[in-house]
Amino acid sequence: MNSLHDAPKPHFVLIPFMAQGHTIPMIDMAHLLAKHGAMVSFITTPVNAARVQSTIDRARELNTAIRFVPLRLPCAEVGLPDGCENVDEVLEKDQVMKMTDAYAMLHEPLVLYLREQSIPPSCIVSDLCQPWTGDVARDLGIPRLMFNGFCAFASLCRYLIHQDKVFENVPDGDELVILPGFPHHLEVSKARSPGNFNSPGFEKFSAKILDEEQRADGIVTNTFYELEPLYVDAYEQRIGRRVWTIGPMFLCNTDRITIADRGAKASVNQKHCMEWLDSMQNGSVLYVSFGSMARTVFSQLEEIALGLEASKRPFLWVIKSDNKPSETDKLLLPEGFEERTRGRGLIIQGWAPQALILSHPSVGGFVTHCGWNSTVEGISSGLPMITWPHCAEQFLNEELIVNVLKVGLAVGVKSITNRTMKVHEISVVKRNQIERAVIELMGEETGAEERRTRAKELKEKARKAMHEGSSYSNVKQLIEYISSRGTRTDVQ
Repeated sequence: MNSLHDAPKPHFVLIPFMAQGHTIPMIDMAHLLAKHGAMVSFITTPVNAARVQSTIDRARELNTAIRFVPLRLPCAEVGLPDGCENVDEVLEKDQVMKMTDAYAMLHEPLVLYLREQSIPPSCIVSDLCQPWTGDVARDLGIPRLMFNGFCAFASLCRYLIHQDKVFENVPDGDELVILPGFPHHLEVSKARSPGNFNSPGFEKFSAKILDEEQRADGIVTNTFYELEPLYVDAYEQRIGRRVWTIGPMFLCNTDRITIADRGAKASVNQKHCMEWLDSMQNGSVLYVSFGSMARTVFSQLEEIALGLEASKRPFLWVIKSDNKPSETDKLLLPEGFEERTRGRGLIIQGWAPQALILSHPSVGGFVTHCGWNSTVEGISSGLPMITWPHCAEQFLNEELIVNVLKVGLAVGVKSITNRTMKVHEISVVKRNQIERAVIELMGEETGAEERRTRAKELKEKARKAMHEGSSYSNVKQLIEYISSRGTRTDVQ
């Protein structure tokens, strides 16, 4: 454990949902809070701690005011295999449900740990998917702030959909419904909206999320006010509590998740990516990646490959490796594809340094699944995007990217794709759609130039927000707010 300074400072307890896309921004948040003078206890589990071991070692080496706290997850007690501690590792819905039950069982050991600390906790900041933490905060008599990994646009949509039961009498999941209470006309469908764990068996969990959202003392989001002021204001007004926009948080964390946490192959991948990009013309390369959770079936890999080939544009394509054998792991691409695209195409299987890639001058466009982490990284790098949403709030992020910010174009996805679906349930995007989108995004036509110009303007706004603008001010105000609430000294 890290040696923390003894000087009184607000003590933030951060509790992520144990999935890579949820954990990484909260690690960024830990560094951001520590940089601004707070101390942080980051709650995790042994397996999840091992995933970010070099980050933990680096924080200890620099005497950063971040303490990583691995609590044993009771896997066996809920019927999970020992060591199954991250949602990335499961493909069945019943396992996800068991995992949420296991997380909730951390309540008692977490309270015991926090009551033993010489500097009592000042507040809990926890993922909306960890609703049990509201009870922990009340046990300790401290505020609980909810971390929402969505942007304000999607957060407002999700809140209105679930709190107002917008789809209650809409039997067709694909039927478009006008979203009441939204700042402007917006049509949404149940099938392409955030589900809030609304599958059978998740009813109590979903209800707990919604209840704790209403009881939270405030909301923390990884966006910046200058990006979506209309939706930040509307979300704040609707929920009746402060929304602290403190992103893009990754810009403050130069150490982030390092290649040491990804093994020897990751180091090779990073070196290979950078050397290859250095050899390419500025703005010429299209980066293709669908994040940490998406699984791409072979039939879709084939269509992507042939669409990229037909576009005749340079590309860097990251194909995810799962822990278990899958079609993707075998890298079954069309015969002769790699030879035919040699020189203008690079394929990386497994982990790739996305933030480094996106910020490289050779990269001129981004094909993204529209997860918010990837989206805000693309925006902060000044890149126009081809949107390829899969699930969760990603279709709402597509609406923001394409029709509000106007820095992207849609590849044409109509149906959700999630990691628990069977191959026959997945609707495949065809090669001609992919080819057409790539040519349009990377071309020289007026529309493409306008997207690039707007993307560069958003990049500058993102940098200013973190270094001197709204996000910089908000994180300081957040720390002052928690300090003004006072730290309970009677929690023992």
